[in-house]
Amino acid sequence: MIMRSLGLALVIILASTQSLAAKPTSIRHVEDIITKNDLIFSHYQVKCSDGRQEDISAWDNGKKWCTGKGGQNDCSKTQINAAKKACK
Repeated sequence: MIMRSLGLALVIILASTQSLAAKPTSIRHVEDIITKNDLIFSHYQVKCSDGRQEDISAWDNGKKWCTGKGGQNDCSKTQINAAKKACK
């Protein structure tokens, strides 16, 4: 009985921590940047619900959204998905 109660308590705690994960609250365009290779990307700042500010970048006229300023490693097809990744 005690083990069952402890297990249930652990499940409740784990479920509540997932709901507390940081989420994007706003996205603001900062600037357009031209790289050394004459590629253009747009730099955005994401405000997260935990108070952090993170960077994301748009490449190929917004067809590719990546976390970080100018990075192309962790990318998504949509702005909101990149913002969610940045706030994790």
